[in-house]
Amino acid sequence: MNSAEELENSAIEQSESVSVGVYDRDGKRLEKPQLVIRERPVTLYLNGREIVTLLCGGHNLDELAAGFLYAEGFLRSPEDILGLEIDEAAGAVKLSAREDASITESLWQKRTISSGCAKGSLFYFSLDALLSKPVTSDVRISPARILDRLEDLNRLSETYRRTHGVHNTALADADRIILFRDDIGRHNAVDMIVGHVFLHGIALHDKMLLTTGRLTSELLIKAAKVNMPILVSRNAATSLAVELAVSLGVTLIGYARAGKFMVYNGQERLDAGLPG
Repeated sequence: MNSAEELENSAIEQSESVSVGVYDRDGKRLEKPQLVIRERPVTLYLNGREIVTLLCGGHNLDELAAGFLYAEGFLRSPEDILGLEIDEAAGAVKLSAREDASITESLWQKRTISSGCAKGSLFYFSLDALLSKPVTSDVRISPARILDRLEDLNRLSETYRRTHGVHNTALADADRIILFRDDIGRHNAVDMIVGHVFLHGIALHDKMLLTTGRLTSELLIKAAKVNMPILVSRNAATSLAVELAVSLGVTLIGYARAGKFMVYNGQERLDAGLPG
């Protein structure tokens, strides 16, 4: 898990100071410095072909590229990747892969515009839910442990505290946060987690994904694709996310705040009798 110094350095790198005017109801103006989150376009290329431009914070670009391309169906396994080059000055990530690993251009064009924020283009295949396999996991976690890990997530949110401009995401088991990522877009942060898991072959049958963003169908599909059994957010779920959680066997938890949460599906993975 990230140290306090690492989190502070990351927050500094991801933000910059601008001058703003603060007004009260009487029109009095106060000039003050304000930290804002950096935003930049990063274009992903696969085998020399431009795929998509993502608006993001510009960090962990290897994970972001791998996670996005895997979640969108371009990659099947880490062995598909032949090379990955990051050109920060140009705002580009160039990934080369086995030609037979990626989907066809015609299928890529059959897309649905999503509810995603902070991406120039964000979409998913309408067949993704049908192609995703149901999650297999017999993990059981107590509600207390889930709430404890959410408190850990909040403690790691140094960039949010400084700028209020990012979404936070973490991979956790019952005992600890394993991996933390943040970005201006909740999908970007989840893609980084997915990319790290994809690149490093981390087993997820006993893990959960914590996020501060809305629980939408896109996030549900990304979780199901990597066999993530539990998805938790401080925010609400959409109707399609709930439907997919039922069909794909994902435990979906929302409104996790103030010492309680709401379970939309998969309560069999919660065990109040386990130690907190």
